[in-house]
Order: sequence, then structure tokens, then C-alpha cells
Amino acid sequence: MAFSSDTSNQLFQLAVRFVNQTNRHIFLTGKAGTGKTTFLKYIRENTFKKMAVVAPTGVAAINAGGVTLHSFFQLPHGSFIPVQQSGWNSNNTFNTPHTLLKNLRLTNDKKLLLQELELLIIDEVSMLRADILDEIDCILRHFRRRLQEPFGGVQMLYIGDLFQLPPVVKNEEWDVLRQHYRSPFFFDAQALQQYPPLYLELKKIYRQHEHDFIRVLNNIRNNKTTPEDLALLHNHYMPGYECPDNESYITLTTHNARADTINQNQLNKLATDICECKAEISGDFNERAYPVDLILQLKEGAQIMFVKNDKGESRRFYNGKIGTISKINGEEIFVRLEGDEHDMLLEKETWRNIRYQYNNEEDKIEEEEVGSFKQYPVRLAWAITIHKSQGLTFEKAIIDAGASFAPGQVYVALSRLTSLSGLVLYSRIHPSSINTDTRVLEFTRLEKEEDQLAQELQQQQKIYITRSLLQTFDWLKLAEGMQMHFEEYENRQLPDKNTCVLWAKKVLEAVLKQQEMAEKFTRQLEQLLPNAPQDGYQFLHQRVSAGSAYFLQGMEEMENSIKTHIGEIKVKTKAKKYITTLHQLCLLPQRKKQQLNQAVQITEALVKGVNATDLLNLVGEHKKTEEIKTAEEIGKKMVKPQKGDSHRISLQLFKEGKTLAEIATLRELAPSTIEGHLASFIKTGEIDIKEIVAENKIAIILQAVEELNLPTAATTPVKEKLGDEFSYGEIRAVLNYREWLQVNKAGD
Repeated sequence: MAFSSDTSNQLFQLAVRFVNQTNRHIFLTGKAGTGKTTFLKYIRENTFKKMAVVAPTGVAAINAGGVTLHSFFQLPHGSFIPVQQSGWNSNNTFNTPHTLLKNLRLTNDKKLLLQELELLIIDEVSMLRADILDEIDCILRHFRRRLQEPFGGVQMLYIGDLFQLPPVVKNEEWDVLRQHYRSPFFFDAQALQQYPPLYLELKKIYRQHEHDFIRVLNNIRNNKTTPEDLALLHNHYMPGYECPDNESYITLTTHNARADTINQNQLNKLATDICECKAEISGDFNERAYPVDLILQLKEGAQIMFVKNDKGESRRFYNGKIGTISKINGEEIFVRLEGDEHDMLLEKETWRNIRYQYNNEEDKIEEEEVGSFKQYPVRLAWAITIHKSQGLTFEKAIIDAGASFAPGQVYVALSRLTSLSGLVLYSRIHPSSINTDTRVLEFTRLEKEEDQLAQELQQQQKIYITRSLLQTFDWLKLAEGMQMHFEEYENRQLPDKNTCVLWAKKVLEAVLKQQEMAEKFTRQLEQLLPNAPQDGYQFLHQRVSAGSAYFLQGMEEMENSIKTHIGEIKVKTKAKKYITTLHQLCLLPQRKKQQLNQAVQITEALVKGVNATDLLNLVGEHKKTEEIKTAEEIGKKMVKPQKGDSHRISLQLFKEGKTLAEIATLRELAPSTIEGHLASFIKTGEIDIKEIVAENKIAIILQAVEELNLPTAATTPVKEKLGDEFSYGEIRAVLNYREWLQVNKAGD
């Protein structure tokens, strides 16, 4: 099911543009089988924005390839009350903005990650509670220092189906929360009341193809089930149905214990030997996030279900595909899939537990694997709970829910099936058990027609372009970065520290002056932008070009100043860490230059009449190109200092014509140390022995070495023999020269 290449799915393509070409908050939903998971995967692979993927539970996070909300934001235990009073809750069962921010302990790396975040994707959002979303909003506003913007300016993409299982709230919690929230659903968070997300529903159904079945599912979702719908479903009412051995039915039930009992009883019926397969766990992997059993018990003849899609080209299985263990041969396990002529060798899959971190050198958010779980991607599949079946696809299923359907369970259970022909009902579905929450239905009325969405996209693209131009002349990040660098001198141990401090102060003053000018220029732009289309963007382009030229000069001066300072300091000892910091500091003006050049390109494209979609496509491609180029440049510059780098600095200064004494003074090192540095390059042939040792001394030292007949190149015996007229450095240089002669004679 390659939805990413389905260009006929207009809503899918529209949703992609909303994510990549606007800053609009979005709720992406769709019935079961419309491609929500594929959309998430597509955005992960095709956005230039700095993004992270989170989910409410450990299993959902692992399946989405992300992390839990609680680990990403370091959320404390307890519910959240959006009231400002301090001391509101003495027993710590509820958090407030005051107690949350007071007790939150985020590392500097985590704070930087939150500040750099541009897009946050929350998968399985139907399970997310409103109060937790307000907690996230509070944290992002605070640490991004944008208190007036929802989520501190981060674009939010919510993915999920609200017609499935609702968020869980204990009665005693809801007794308090109901005073602040209409419902526990995420869309009733206070953060969304003024700026609700754009409701985008994927319509094209890839799972079901039967018109009648699709109609029934739609009616169940919308609380419009008719007697005819129920009659159609009850055609499949077969209480006590005994599944034939050759039919791959799975039973969907309401409780874990019931599913486990069915699976264990069916496994015990098989006369074959049991095979225990233990998962391989490395690093950090929470047991509550295990995607399958830690110890998987299998037998020949066991009915299993895949819990992952096939990564191979043949796509022989998918998440929910039923099969049978046909043969176990030692460590080899074979599966027979219905309709296949040949058995398939089962291979283990690896699930990754990751954490996000900001890579300052490459200006992107990266995933770091902190643990992994390796196991066969299957589970016993005679039965599964309705809750765990969310996101799965079955061809045949027995629904055994009795009278205990919880809200959303009827729809979840039925929508797992590809067709009605594969349905068996153990119990009748009563109209009272089909009860979609009216608050969910009210929220769905935010959905717009496709032509309205297209108009909204155009408006949001223009807002996004405007925002990009204004952000170009926002000097806050650059000024804060330079200010932080300046303040860190207090804790740095550096050679000639006062000179470094004076240099940094001068650069900081220049940056603060630029910031003042940038703020004035931004106010001018804010006045120009609303009327810019009237003259074809000509005047806007002139002003942006002139402003960019002015600020580019300042960035060139800052970059050159940093590079000059690096050149001056690199000859000093104990400065490697500081030099690395200076290289990172140099990224600030470099990135601002990229922004300034891009701003000119944007206004030039506007003058030429390039439409917003094409313009933002060009911006996206430009950013990808810059990422690659920056990564290559960083790869060259930010190489860790190698052993011998200090020697090479001495060599470079020597080649520039400086004497040994001058180098020692410049580098604040002893002359004997510099002698040792230079002597090491005699072995490589990069320095001629006669450049650092007098010719008559060379012959005397060589003769002494021969007379002593030393087994190793030891300097002390030679020094004792020759006396104070010969230094250790001269002796070491001649010994290296002797080694060079031996190597070259052997080569001849």
C-alpha cells in the first residue's frame, strides 16, 4: 500500500503542503485504513523542518518511531490544572503552571532542543488528554520565551481517529478536571480554544472496498446507525461459531485475560513441541513499551499475526496479517500465509528506543538510539483485545464483546476488517452500545470542504512567507548566542584570557548594535508587507535587498573576526576546546547569511509572480541543499583534534620563517618542547636535519651513537657521552634522522 506515491489522493497531498509550507496547527484524521500511518512516515522522510514524533504511550511511541510525551517533556506524574495560583495543591496530585515550571528539571541540551523545535507530531492523539496538552503548551511557551504564541510558535500536527478509544481519566481526577475542561479529549485543551487546529480528514479508504460495509462504518462513527445497518451486521451473528482449522480467524475480545486464555488454550491443543524465543534487549528499553512478548512461545501449527509491515519489495505481510507456523527447524521458523505456495522463513525485527537531540553543527534534530528490542514480529493470534487491535487489518475476525462494549469499541472492532464477508459476531450489537461522544461529533464539524481547504492553504502559505521574511531579521538567537559565549569566559581557563575577553566584548557590542538596527528594519517590513502585492512586490524587494546587503556585511565582518581570532589562538597550548567553541560560534553568522540570501530570493520570486506553492517548494529544496553543504563543511572543520596537531602548528610556524625561540614565545611553550615538535618531522622528511642541527654536530652525534651501539634510540646515554654542548633536542633530531636514513636506504 504505497500511499506516498498515490498522487490521486488530493487530500493527502494537500495535507503534506499544509505541514511543509505553512505553520498551521493541523489535526489529521481519517477512518481506519485511510493512510494516517503512511502520512506520518511520509512527513518524517520529506520535511525540512526540525521535528520530533511523540505519542501518549510507550507502545504507540515505539510503533510511530518516536518517544513518549512524558519522556520528551520530562512531564511529572499527576494531572494538570491551568490555574496560576501557587500553593493551589498541597498533596501534589495536581500540577499547575507554577508548580510545573518550578519543579521541572531540564538539562541545557533539552532546553536547546525545545528552542530549536519547529514541528511536533503527536500520534494516536485520541488517547491524549486535554490537561496534558495544556501542560505541553505551558512548557513550550516558557522555554521558547514566546509566552503569547500557542506552543511557543511550534507547529503542531495531531494524528489520530477520535472515533476510536477515548483518553483514560480516573473518576476522582475528572471530578477536579471537569471544572476546567468540557471533555478529556485533546481538542478541549485551553491552548486550542482560541486557535483550534485545521481539521483535515483523509477520505480514500485503502482497507475496505465494499460500499455497504463502508456505509455502515460511517453511520456508526456519526451516531446515525439505522435498523438496516444493524440487520446487515446481524446477518453475521453466529453465537458459538466453531472456526475450522483451515480458516485463519482471530477473535477480538474486550479483556486481556480473555484473549490470553483463548491463545493459551489453542496453543495447548497442539501436539507439537513448544519453542521459546526470547527477545534480545540492549540498552534502555522500557518493558511497558515491548511491542511483542519478551518470551514468545510458538509451536508448529500455531496461528500467529504479524505486528509489522514487510520491509522487503514483495510486501508479503502487513501489520495484522494472519499466518500459521508451518515448521520449526532448530533456530529456523517458517510461516505459511494463506494463498502462498511456499513457506516463508521468519526473520527477527528490531524496534528502536530513541531520544532526540539537537545537533548544533548541522542545525538539525537527530535521533539517537538508546536501546533496542529484537524479536520475531509476530504474536499468537487466535485472539487479541479490541484495544490492542487499533491500527491492525484483518481479513477474518470473530468479535466476542458480549454486552460490555465501551465507547468506540464497536467501531474499532468492525473497522479492523477488510470486508463483511470475514465477520463473525458472537453477540448481538445493541443500539445503546453504539454511542459516539457528541463532543467528538461537534469537533468534526470544523471540517471544511476541499475547495475551502485549498483557499486556506493559499492564505496560510502567504502568512508563512511573511513570517519567514520577518524571522530573517530576528537577531535574538544570534545575540543570545554571542552573549552566552561572552559570559562563559568567567569559567574558562585560557592563555592570554584578557585579550580573548576584549575581543569577545567587541564582537558582542557589534551584534547588539545590529540587533537594534534589525528591530527597526523589522518594524518597517511589518508596515510594508500588507501593501506589498499592490506594486508587484517591487518596493518590498528593494528594501529587503538593501537590508540584506547591509546585514550581510555585518555577518561577514563577524565571521572574519572569529576566523582571525581562531588563527591567533590556535598557536597557543590548552586551547583546543576553546577553538571548537569558536568554530561553533562561527555557525551563527553563517546561518544568518543563508537566511539573508534566501530572503532576497523569496522577494525576487514574488516580483516574478512565482506562486506560493512553487516558491515554497524552491525554499524547501534550497534548505535541503544548504543542509548537505553545511554538513560537508562541518565535516571538514569540526574534525576532532588529532594526535600531533600541536606538533603541526609548530611546523607551520617554522615553515613561515619563525625561529625556534620565536615559536616558543608565541606558543608559550619551553624551547625544548618546540625542539621535540620539529624533530618529529625529520622522520617524515618534512624537515631537513640541517635546518635545526649544525652540520658538524650531526656527524659527532652519529659517531657517538655508533660507538655506544645502543639497542634503542635512547637519548640519555648519548647526552652523558657528549656533555652539555649538545641538547636533548639536537640528539633526538639526529636519532630521527638516522631512522629516516635507514628507511630510505631500505627503500633504495
